[in-house]
Order: sequence, then C-alpha cells, then structure tokens
Amino acid sequence: IIGCQVRREPLESTERYTRWINNLTEEQLLTQVFTSHGPTVIMPTWFCSREWFFHVGKFDEGGKGVPEDLLFFYKHIQKGGEVFRVNHCLLLYRYHPQAATHSVLEGTIWSHRVRFLEDRVLSSWTSFTIWNAGKQGKKLYRSLSPANRKKVTAFCDVDEKKVTKGFYTFEESEERPKPKIPVCHFRDATPPFIICVKLDLTGGAFETNLNTLNLKEGLDYYHFN
Repeated sequence: IIGCQVRREPLESTERYTRWINNLTEEQLLTQVFTSHGPTVIMPTWFCSREWFFHVGKFDEGGKGVPEDLLFFYKHIQKGGEVFRVNHCLLLYRYHPQAATHSVLEGTIWSHRVRFLEDRVLSSWTSFTIWNAGKQGKKLYRSLSPANRKKVTAFCDVDEKKVTKGFYTFEESEERPKPKIPVCHFRDATPPFIICVKLDLTGGAFETNLNTLNLKEGLDYYHFN
C-alpha cells in the first residue's frame, strides 16, 4: 500500500492525528500499526495493484459499523504487505461530524486491535511489561487471552502512587488466589514493552522518558496507545 501526507480541513481538526499520520518514519509505518489511530497511511490516499487488492481479499462490506479500512490494512500486513508514504501533501482530508468513521464503535476497533497485537507480536514473546498501570494498561491486560495474560511480568508507570502500591489485582479472574501483577517504575522495568501511553499528549515528558532507555521500536517495544 502506498499513501501520502494530507492536509486537514478545517486545519485545526484532529491535530494530533494529522501530525502522526504525516510524520511517521519509514520504519514506524510498520511498527505503529497497533495504535488507536489505525492504518499508518490514511485510506483515502491508498494505492495498490488490482492483483494485490484481490489477493488481500477486498473490503469487508458488512455495513455501517464495520471498520473496513482497518480490517483490510490488517490483512494486508498479515499477508506480508509493505507500507510506503509519498512525503508530499496530495490530499485535502475534510473532517465533519457525519463521517462514516464515527459509526464504528470504539469497542469493535479495540477488539480487532488486541487480536492483531496478539497475532503479530505477543505470539512470539514469552514475557513482556505493560507500560501504564492506569486505566488503559489494565484494560489491555483484561482484554488479552489467558495465555498472553500469563506473559505479563509487570506493569510500569511514573505515577508514584501506583508504584508505591506495588501491584495490580486482577479481580475479574476466576483463579484463586487472584493474580497479582507487580507495578514498578519504568526505569526498573524489563523490556519488551507494550506501551499504553498516548503519544504527543504530555508535552514531550513521556517521549523523553522512553528515549532515556535507549530502546529500539519494533524490537524492545510497540505502541498500543
């Protein structure tokens, strides 16, 4: 799939998303496919051969509420497809509240994202740390398959309260005793990480913390924010 950079209309709409979609590096076009932003090149800009389109399997035309572009993109990746972006703004991408994308439920997208992460990354990891001991990190943990939950060695965070408490109890578990997962400071955590912290929201504080660890994206961590 080949896409391009875009300009939003109105200009100030979805600023974080627009910065993300326009500034991903060549490597990040493949490593950041798990985030809540969706495909790393925006669907209205896609080009691919007709042969490849039919090989991937067309779009899921299940109707309103089906994230057909996301599902096609995932199948494209699973079949070994690559992702490229032309670094020129060739599309005016209009935002409006009635857009079909708003009809897709967040829970639907979440489920597809978790399964894709499990298939593409977690299936080959024997253990990992979830970066974020808050709401999103715990939600990811609870959404994982039982086999992948057992691979979670710890949560990590910067919040002293969470770190001081020292553990997260999986209350919904039917196991007895209920699993307790350690919570530690990110500097004391062991990679690889699945990061459940949103990018471009902390004035650079999170990104600075991550950079201090000298890790390689796509090997030592993936973003799932």
